[in-house]
Amino acid sequence: ADTVIISTGATAKYLGIESEQRLIGGGVSACATCDGFFYKGQDVVVIGAGDTAAEEATYLANICRKVTILVRKDYMRASKAMQHRVNKTENIEVMYNTELDEVLGDQVVEGVVAINNISKEKTQLDVTGVFVAIGHKPNTDIFKGILDMDDVGYLKTEGKTTKTNLPGIFAAGDVQDKEYRQAITAAGTGCMAALDSERYLGSLE
Repeated sequence: ADTVIISTGATAKYLGIESEQRLIGGGVSACATCDGFFYKGQDVVVIGAGDTAAEEATYLANICRKVTILVRKDYMRASKAMQHRVNKTENIEVMYNTELDEVLGDQVVEGVVAINNISKEKTQLDVTGVFVAIGHKPNTDIFKGILDMDDVGYLKTEGKTTKTNLPGIFAAGDVQDKEYRQAITAAGTGCMAALDSERYLGSLE
């Protein structure tokens, strides 16, 4: 091919617990903006400690009755501004030194068991939704050593274009965007990549 557009996206990271994997799509999600609406007026749990977890929690707090954040360590990694937003939101509770031990339910989420990683004490929370916000992994392993990428693996593009370090190779969507990660922004960069490709092909004539 004279030109290639890479749009392999990024895959949400999960904890890998059997009960979590079994209930993905049945109450376990990695996208609050995608699925939050289904939990209007209900109680949910968010797993994570970074900006993504804080953003998901504050977004869900506008929809859900209560949001509980499970944080593995005794502090959040989120920025001071995001932590402030979390702390001032009345219906968000943060449980530190706490991890997800099990998701309860057969077909749908009926609750979770959280475990304190210091005291080993287990707590059952009656929730209907579990939102895992521990990051994404860009699907770029196939391009290692060929295309420039950041330390996490997202493809680097030049300025406001979709150009990679190789002529004729363009990248669009979540494979090069770790900031916004929305369908509409991915579609926008897809359009940009198509235009960049067209211009590149024109330059070959």
